[in-house]
Amino acid sequence: MQALNFVARTTKDIDVIGIFNSGNITFARFSPLFLEQLTLCAKTFGLPENWFNTGPEEYIKSGLPSGLLQRLTWKEYGNNLSLGYISRIDQIFFKLYASVDRGGYHVEDLLTLRPALDELIAAAHWTCEQDPSEGFIALLRSMLQQLGFEDVAAKI
Repeated sequence: MQALNFVARTTKDIDVIGIFNSGNITFARFSPLFLEQLTLCAKTFGLPENWFNTGPEEYIKSGLPSGLLQRLTWKEYGNNLSLGYISRIDQIFFKLYASVDRGGYHVEDLLTLRPALDELIAAAHWTCEQDPSEGFIALLRSMLQQLGFEDVAAKI
């Protein structure tokens, strides 16, 4: 979120969804050389061991928000590394989902993104696809109501 100036807070890590190649996204399998460089960066800059991680790759299996790949913003780092950053709307989807389970800074980030009603409704529907259990949906509704988004809570 910081790379595209969505938030100004310091982050602890970089979450990698997958490897983008020829219009498709697959699980991130880093080469031994790349992993070695990540370890060197962690040691050099005092970063946590998993500062560059594939935690969110589960979304490849469960389904990315529609259009996510087309909305990526690409940045080049030297001659051998290109990173595609997810858009504001996709951040809203992921932050809403994370907010239900983890709260904290995910909720703060979600509110900082200032989602419009239609964006939150779309994000809520996608979030319910990720975890369609009644318990999760009840937590999602409750959280949305507590945040003042009663209209969204009523539509899921």
